[in-house]
Amino acid sequence: MRSFTLLLAAASLAFVFARSPEERTITDPATITSARNPDAHPVPIDDLFFSRSISGSSWSPDGKEIVFGTNLTGRFNLWKVNASGGWPVQLAVSDDRQLAPMWSPDGKWIVWQQDRAGNEAYDLYVVPAAGGAPVNITNTANVSETGAQFSPDSSRLAIGWKPTTAPTTDVAVIDLATKAVRNLTNEKDQTRSWNVTTWTTDGKTLFANRSNPDGTIGEIYRIDAATGAAENLTPNSRVSIGASAVSPDGKTLLVTSNEKGGYDNVGLLDVASKKLTWITDLKWEAGSVNFSPDGKWLTYIVNEDGRTDVYISSTSGGVSRKLTVPAGVNSLSGRPTAFSPDGNRLLVAHQSATEPADFWVYDLGSNRATQLTHSAIASLDATPLPPSQLVHYKSFDGTIISAFLWVPFNLERNGKNAGIVLPHGGPTGQTTDAFSRNVIALVSRGYTVIAPNVRGSTGYGLAFQKMNFQDLGGGDLQDEVYAAKFLAATGYVDPKKIGITGGSYGGYMTLMAIGKTPNVWAAAVELFGIVDWYTMLQHEDPALQEYEKSLMGDPVKDRAVYEAASPIKYLTNATAPLLVLQGENDIRVPKEEAQQVVSILKNAGKTVDAHYYPNEGHGFVKRENQIDTILRMIDWFDRYLK
Repeated sequence: MRSFTLLLAAASLAFVFARSPEERTITDPATITSARNPDAHPVPIDDLFFSRSISGSSWSPDGKEIVFGTNLTGRFNLWKVNASGGWPVQLAVSDDRQLAPMWSPDGKWIVWQQDRAGNEAYDLYVVPAAGGAPVNITNTANVSETGAQFSPDSSRLAIGWKPTTAPTTDVAVIDLATKAVRNLTNEKDQTRSWNVTTWTTDGKTLFANRSNPDGTIGEIYRIDAATGAAENLTPNSRVSIGASAVSPDGKTLLVTSNEKGGYDNVGLLDVASKKLTWITDLKWEAGSVNFSPDGKWLTYIVNEDGRTDVYISSTSGGVSRKLTVPAGVNSLSGRPTAFSPDGNRLLVAHQSATEPADFWVYDLGSNRATQLTHSAIASLDATPLPPSQLVHYKSFDGTIISAFLWVPFNLERNGKNAGIVLPHGGPTGQTTDAFSRNVIALVSRGYTVIAPNVRGSTGYGLAFQKMNFQDLGGGDLQDEVYAAKFLAATGYVDPKKIGITGGSYGGYMTLMAIGKTPNVWAAAVELFGIVDWYTMLQHEDPALQEYEKSLMGDPVKDRAVYEAASPIKYLTNATAPLLVLQGENDIRVPKEEAQQVVSILKNAGKTVDAHYYPNEGHGFVKRENQIDTILRMIDWFDRYLK
C-alpha cells in the first residue's frame, strides 16, 4: 500500500492565510501554457469510469474495520475493509444507491439510507455487521428518512423525517426494537428545516440544527430525546450557524458560523452560557468537523479558493496545525466521527484533478498516512492526466471571478482549438479542485475547459453568495461569458468554437447562455436544467420550492423577476445545437423541464436532441449511464465544435 508522511505544519493562521478573496491576483491569459507530454493520449472512457468512486464511511467501534460506500461493481453499495488495508467485503447488494452508513456503538449493526431509482424518497436499512440479510426498517414510500445516527446504547436512531409532499424536514427517533417512529419536532414554518447533529454520551439529549432553505440563517437546539422539549441555544440568530459535534462531556458544541463578516469560521459554543469562542478568523471559509474521543482536540476544514485542507487544534487553545497532504480537495470522513474510537487515527479523504477520491488512514502518533482504498484502475494510474490551474479574471463590472482551467497537453497556440465553459450547480455551490471524469475525458480529447465560480457561489463569503439574488441568469451569466472571453484570450481557443455544458443550475445556466447570449456559444449540452421557474414551482419537491423562493422572492409579487430569469423567455434566440440529458425520476428538476426545452426548440426549427434515463434521478449514478452520458457529450461537441 502507498503511504506518505503527513507533517503537521504548525503556523499561525495569519501566516498560513496571508491571502483572502479580496487579494486574488488577476491571471494574464497570455501566461497560460500547454505542457508538452509525448505520452499524452485520449484517456479511454472505460479507464475513467471503471476507476471507482467512494462515498460515506464509518469506523467499527473496535477500530479494526471501516464500512464505506463504493461503486466497485458499478452501483454504490456498502463494503467493509480492514482499517489496516486489504480487499473489501461487500455487505449489501442493490441496484439502488446505498448512502450514509453508520456502525452501531455495540458493533452489531450497520445502518444506511437507500432510495428507489434516484427518487430521493429514502428508506433506512440495517444489516448485521458480520454479514446477513439487509432489513428495510422504515419502508415508507411517501416519507424520506435520512441521516440516521445511533444512540449510544444502539437501541434508537435519530433521523431526519420528511414526507415527500412537505417542504420541511423534522427530527424523529426510531425505536429499533418496535420500529416505532416518534417525531421530536413538528416544524410549522415551511422556510425552516432540521437536521440532527449528534447525541450526548448518556443518550438523553440530541443537538440539532434548524436553518432556512439557502443556509444563510441558522439556529442550534438542544432537544430532550424523551419529551422533545427543545431549547434554542442561539436565540434571535440572523446569521448562518450550525453545530457539527458535541464534546464528550456534553458541555461544548463545535460550530460553524458566518457571524464574522459573512465568512464561515469555526468556534466553540458553551451550552450553558451560550457564549461563542472563535477558533478561526479567516476570509477563506472554514467548516467544523469533530471532537476527538477524549475531547482534547478538534478538527476543521479550510476551503481556500476551491482547494481544501484539514486542520487539528487543541480545544484548550493554541496554534492550529495543518495536515500537510497533497494539494486538492482534502476532507475528513466518518459517521459520526473521522476519529478512530481510540482517538489515534483519522480517516482522511483525498482527491485532486489528477487523482480520484480515496480514503487514507492517518496515524496521529507517527504523522503518517496509509492509503486504504485504491480507486484508480492500473491503466488510469499509468496515464498522463491533464492538471488543473487556478485562474482569476475580472468580469463585466470588475468583480473578480475564480475558475479552474484545464489545458490539453501538446496544444498549439494557433487560435484554432475548441473550448468549453463548465458552469456548476447550485447556484449555492462551488467548483473545487476535484477529480472530474467528464473534464478529463474532454480535455484529453483536445478541449480546453474552464469552470468558473461565478457570483452566487459559496466559498467566497456571504456578500458574494448573495450577489445573484433576484438576478439569476444576469450577472452570473455574464461571469460565464467572461470565462469564454478568457479562453479566447489565451491564444489557444477559437472564439467561434466555444461550447457550454452543465448540470442542474449549470444546466439552467447553459440554457440561459444559448438563449440570452447566443453569439458566444457554438454548441451546448445541458443536463437536468431549469427552463421555466414557474413550471418548476408546479413540479419540483416542496423543499426546493422554498429554496427557489429564497433566490428570487415571492412568485406573485416578484413575477417579473421569475420571468426575466427563465430561459423559456430567450430560448428561441438560440443558434447553438443543444443536447438535453435528463433523469426520469428527478424530483429537483423534473423531466417536464427537459421536455419543454425540446418542444420549444423543435417547434422553432432548431437543432436539438434529447435522451432520458428511466432509472436515474438528479444526477446519474449508474456506471453505464455515466458512460453513455460522456459518450453522447463527446460526440455532440466533436460534431459541432471541431
